Amino acid sequence: MKTIINTPKAPAPIGPYNQAILSGNTLYTSGQIAIDANSGDLITDSIEAETKQVMENLKAVLEAAEMTFEHVIKTSIFISDMHNFSSINAIYSQYFDTETAPARETVEVANLPKFVNVEISMIAVK
Repeated sequence: MKTIINTPKAPAPIGPYNQAILSGNTLYTSGQIAIDANSGDLITDSIEAETKQVMENLKAVLEAAEMTFEHVIKTSIFISDMHNFSSINAIYSQYFDTETAPARETVEVANLPKFVNVEISMIAVK
C-alpha cells in the first residue's frame, strides 16, 4: 500500500506526480527544484540560494511524512554544471551530519525542469 505525501509547504507538482510516496516505512521523494512554495517564484539568484531552496523544499516534504534528514538513506543530485559541485555540496552538507550522511550520486545533466541548475530527490526510511 502506498500513501501520497503532499504539503503546501513545498511546491506543488508541475506534472502527473506527487511530492512523495510513502510505501511501508520508506519514503520516495520526487525531485525538488528551487521553487518557493509561498510565492511560486523560481530562486536562481545564486547556486547557493538555489540549493538552499531545494533543500528547504525537501525538508518540508520530509516533515509532511513525519521524518527528518536523519531518516534519509539515499539522495540523487542532478546538476547542470559540474563546476557548481563544490558550492552545491557546501549547502547540502549543512543538512546532514557527516558521520551519518546518506549514500548519494551526483550527475551532470544537459537540462533540468525549468532550466534550473540543481534538482535533488531522496529516499528516507523510518
